[in-house]
Amino acid sequence: MKKITKGLIVVLLFMFIFTGCKKNVSTEYTKYTDSFFDTFNTITTVVAYTKTEEEFKNYMEKIHTEFTRLHKLYDIYNDYEGINNIKTINDNAGIKPVKVDKDILDLILFSKEWYNKTGKETNIAMGPVLTIWHDYRESGKNDPDNAKIPPRSDLEEAAKYMDLDKVIVDKENSTVYLEDKHMSLDVGAVAKGYATEVVSKNILKEGLNSGIISAGGNVRVLGKPLDGVRQRWGIGIQDPDKAIASDGEDTLDTIFLNNASVVTSGDYQRYYVVDGKVMHHLIDPKTFMPGDYYRSVTIVTEDSGLADFLSTTTFLLPYEESRKLVESLEGVEAMWVMPDGKIEVTEGMKKIMKSNGATGAKAE
Repeated sequence: MKKITKGLIVVLLFMFIFTGCKKNVSTEYTKYTDSFFDTFNTITTVVAYTKTEEEFKNYMEKIHTEFTRLHKLYDIYNDYEGINNIKTINDNAGIKPVKVDKDILDLILFSKEWYNKTGKETNIAMGPVLTIWHDYRESGKNDPDNAKIPPRSDLEEAAKYMDLDKVIVDKENSTVYLEDKHMSLDVGAVAKGYATEVVSKNILKEGLNSGIISAGGNVRVLGKPLDGVRQRWGIGIQDPDKAIASDGEDTLDTIFLNNASVVTSGDYQRYYVVDGKVMHHLIDPKTFMPGDYYRSVTIVTEDSGLADFLSTTTFLLPYEESRKLVESLEGVEAMWVMPDGKIEVTEGMKKIMKSNGATGAKAE
């Protein structure tokens, strides 16, 4: 799936993702890590404390299998034998309802619910507009000298077919139907985070109680680190002006938390350049142009799907509206990085930031 690798780095003490397996003298648990690259067009890294390597490998296999299944369901570009996915729904727009897996129904219903709750900024029915931008972006990256912005008339015509109310979900019959043949779904703003949450909940039920799943920067923290030292995990937030590095110098700050998700939306990774101006992938449904209020917005909340959805929504709202929305939602914190580099954070975010004295050594 074409989905941005959002700017978030797991920063663990002792360079912990990259040091391999290490026995801790103060605990019966051992730290393991592994990665895979074949789902959601990104690298997914899993770090966990388990009692044996065999136990870790068993969890890792289940995590990979589940991500693979969800990747196929949420794919908008490819067909898979025996599977009705988002692409199947799009291919049958204006033709017939498509019977789909419960995880597709749930994703669409979740997206419709939060679209209506949060100002109608993140719209999974924006496929016609986003497809145009996708094509121009790919062309611009392949031929930078001839990169262009899509014609306004094309975007306005496509926008006639992004009415989310015309995405008909029939829960009783497990079908989804797009009422107009010109409609299409693009679930890129939520699918990876939503999938990360589904996988996390399933693996928690399987018994993994200490780990991190980082799907291209959609980070879901499970329990606390069982190294006998720390009480909270440390997650680094990417500096939009610096390339990803391994020494921590590319982070704006580190936040410390357990049993939560961290997702960042930014203007600095999936983009192309037209006449010296960066044209990124976060398209404002009001203007049909890339949002320009921020360099990035980071959301912290328990549910990874919600964090993913809100990171896009808050990025596309002016600051006062964006902050008001976050502060109206229980259990949600945020960091905004402005175009001039100024950083704004919610009060709850301040309490978990390293720059404000937070550490991994205490639970609260």
